[in-house]
Amino acid sequence: MRVLFAPDSFKGAIGSVDAATALMEGWASVRGDDNLVAMPQADGGEGTLDVLAACSPDSSWSVASSVCGPDGRPVDARWLTLADGRAVVELAESSGIALMGKLDPFGATTRGLGEVLRACESDRVSVALGGSASTDGGLGVLRVLGVRVLDANGADVPEGAAGLVAARAVDVSELAWVPSDVEVLTDTRAVLCGTDGAAQVFGPQKGASGDDIAVLDEALARWAGLLADAGLPADPGLPGTGAAGGTGFGLVALGARIAGGAERVSELTGLVAAVPSADLVVTGEGKFDRTSLTGKLVGHVVQICSHASVPVVVVAGAVDVESDVPSVSLTDLAGGSDAAMADARGWLVEAGRAVAMRD
Repeated sequence: MRVLFAPDSFKGAIGSVDAATALMEGWASVRGDDNLVAMPQADGGEGTLDVLAACSPDSSWSVASSVCGPDGRPVDARWLTLADGRAVVELAESSGIALMGKLDPFGATTRGLGEVLRACESDRVSVALGGSASTDGGLGVLRVLGVRVLDANGADVPEGAAGLVAARAVDVSELAWVPSDVEVLTDTRAVLCGTDGAAQVFGPQKGASGDDIAVLDEALARWAGLLADAGLPADPGLPGTGAAGGTGFGLVALGARIAGGAERVSELTGLVAAVPSADLVVTGEGKFDRTSLTGKLVGHVVQICSHASVPVVVVAGAVDVESDVPSVSLTDLAGGSDAAMADARGWLVEAGRAVAMRD
């Protein structure tokens, strides 16, 4: 029997790579002769690099040393080069909210992401957006690539959303290297501005108050006009442009295309190609609920399996939905959510055993 283990991360408890390993270990303790394959998945946000590396033995790591972190402090940021030469960059490595000493909705910048893009020097790049600290519309990235952003007096604006608020003109005459093939991986359909825009949807988690959000939203709308006037037009209503505080929009203005994170990662990891020859796929996430089957990674894996007529089982920290898809709850196995969270790996091993005994 050939079984693929393709979970998402269990947020706050265990990453997808370790989750896949634990599930596989549990299965092997019951049915050790089966052909077991770990194929952890991600939605294009944090953890995407680790997932791709785990599924791509011929990939290679590189590090951009001392790039500008989101709060200006230097950080080392990894990127991955796949066997076919495509570079994969993860925004969270250089400009992620987890790197902040404290939240700073107007000061946090994406400059480090631009520095990583310059360092990798690949013409084919996938940029995983997620976990960003800033709402700067990608201003930091564009400046590294040679775009000048000027205030009302013709001076260079500061970093971050503060620069976006001050911006009144854009000069692209010194725009330098831009990869010819850039795709943006995102799990959000947020647009640049408005009710479903970057500031409104994600501003609060980055420390923005209600008044801040109004200022940021206005600045993002003006940013779209400034880039268009400078010859870098993009549609601010395109789903995904609001990803990572509008960084998606900034990259689209440079010619990038937006791709669904879960869909593209499942292609890059080889999951899409591997499912038809599998006898079973085991996927999973922190909470399996009514939203899981409508746009989340687990729902995408279930859809792939449905199209290939391959059985699938969902293992989740908690199950809060009635579904035809078989599922196993770590909370039920552990006797409570606290116990499940306290030893997620151990209970994933138990879940692997439980699924193996059922199948």
